Amino acid sequence: MKHPRNTLKRVVTRWQIVGLAINDVVGSGIYLLPAAAAALLGWASIWAVLVAGLAVALLVLCYAQAASYFDQPGGSYLYAREAFGSFIGFECGWMTWLTRIASAAALSNGLAQAVAHFWPFAGGRAGQLLIIVASLALLTWINVMGVKAAARTGVAFVLVKLLPLAMFILIGLFYVDWSAMQAIGLPPVHNLGEAALLLLFAYAGFENTPAAAGEYKNPQRDVPFALIAMIIVITVMYTLVQLVALGTLPGVAESASPLAEAAGAFAGNWAALILTVGAAVSIMGTNNNTMLFGPRYVYALSVDGYGPQALARIHPRFRTPAVAIISQGVIALALALSGTFVQLALLSIVARLTTYITTTAALLILQRRYAHKADALRLPGGPVIPVLALLLSLGLLASATVNNLLAALVALVVGAVIYGFRREQSKD
Repeated sequence: MKHPRNTLKRVVTRWQIVGLAINDVVGSGIYLLPAAAAALLGWASIWAVLVAGLAVALLVLCYAQAASYFDQPGGSYLYAREAFGSFIGFECGWMTWLTRIASAAALSNGLAQAVAHFWPFAGGRAGQLLIIVASLALLTWINVMGVKAAARTGVAFVLVKLLPLAMFILIGLFYVDWSAMQAIGLPPVHNLGEAALLLLFAYAGFENTPAAAGEYKNPQRDVPFALIAMIIVITVMYTLVQLVALGTLPGVAESASPLAEAAGAFAGNWAALILTVGAAVSIMGTNNNTMLFGPRYVYALSVDGYGPQALARIHPRFRTPAVAIISQGVIALALALSGTFVQLALLSIVARLTTYITTTAALLILQRRYAHKADALRLPGGPVIPVLALLLSLGLLASATVNNLLAALVALVVGAVIYGFRREQSKD
């Protein structure tokens, strides 16, 4: 019997992967980041956003090098499994998938709230139900139809979501109060820990790009390229958005919709509407990525014997893990409608850190194991960047709340139980 990994169709190109990487990072966060960062750091938040991008670049480079070693799906799960064995690998994959489920549920609710700004019907219970069900059903269908369709949809979302932000930057730069830049000073020390988590996780999502490597045309070359291109684009864009927001909207820290209010102040109501619609499109685009990448973790886990074997089935016509995609859509819908996604969302911070810690630590082993691969990405300094990225991740873990840590501990215990029921025929 042919291994199911070999039945996936490699159709996604380099620039589509770049689009998917950007799409997964640029979500609703960029529309809220200026106010939250300004509240914590004031004008110093401009430099903080830039420094955060440079810090996240350490993690991105680790994922880029790890991705250059493999052409199979699974991402962080694959790297952890290859370096540390099946148990650590499973726990990493399990935590990553929980983050994807929580994200799909939360984003669906966030989409309904964003749409309500320009379509009041969506603010009621019936409208909210319609938006949640319709959006998840549409994204599930697109992803079942084929990874090529999902990738094209993701790229389309990227183009539409970046246009309002580009307009905000290009027009807004002419209205920035540059004299206020003189007010930049040292930020409050007691806010640095909270601000670090906020800023660094505004860049989160890049870790999912390698998850669908089994459907990329040339993943070992294209994924590293896409990740590096993404972090450059995102860092520049985030920094400029923060600059324009602070420089054009007095009291931005108290704003519930900082970009829309700032755009309305310097360009009029039409610009505010475009930014509001852009926020909804941005959320929808990020959720498309969630529905694309999340099932690939489930698929990879099922191929290795975890969970129902049906989750590893490939659709005979569309060549996608259709059962895994539909299953994630159903679970995300149930969580979004019940509201229990809020509890799962508590996992997201520590779950991501679990992924970052295991991947950076795994890379220290993978670097030695695959040192002979001439075509793999080589990082300057050898283990220096992975060590710095690991220390960064551990430092962020120390900033997590007790509730975050307890929720993650419960999830890890549940994962250990599931691991114990691995299908016998799939054991190493």
